Amino acid sequence: MLVVKLGGSLFNTTELQQWLNALADYSKQQSIVIVPGGGPFADQVRTAQNLHHFDDSHAHHMALLAMAQFAILLAGMEPQCQLIRHSEINPLTMPALSVWLPGDELLSVNELPHRWSVTSDSLALWLSQQLQADELIIIKRAESISNSVANLVNSHILDAEFEAQYQASPITTRLIHFQDYANFEQYQHKGTVIS
Repeated sequence: MLVVKLGGSLFNTTELQQWLNALADYSKQQSIVIVPGGGPFADQVRTAQNLHHFDDSHAHHMALLAMAQFAILLAGMEPQCQLIRHSEINPLTMPALSVWLPGDELLSVNELPHRWSVTSDSLALWLSQQLQADELIIIKRAESISNSVANLVNSHILDAEFEAQYQASPITTRLIHFQDYANFEQYQHKGTVIS
């Protein structure tokens, strides 16, 4: 099983549909769980917090809902993609291509602090660890500047909580540029494996 995080920054790109097409094709060989970013929905949470000055814990809850909105959008764009709630995740019975619909149950996960330093990157890593996925693939608009988790965190390509969570339970993680969707069946030769 692969966990693939589709960054919210792909929201207004033509590459988003290309990625969904590529993942749908590849899911015939290996099951895939897509973790959505927050995209413009999370941006609205930031705007609301700046305007109304509520705390990060409530913003974190709203950001989870932003990811859920992006998940529903992705499922609407790709007919093979089925929404799956956390309680429904079972590697033995999951559809070939699913998109994770994060919910309130994540608010009680101790290793996921309620602050902006936890983004969909860390949530994708956490889900990969829970599922014991073969690999986590993170698709971003940012170019990989290094294969070091620490450098990627310091450069704000990965979120601030990612490194500690990764070190606690390492999983093969690959960073792929958002324009590198062609021939995804050869994904082992794409992107940067980080450590």
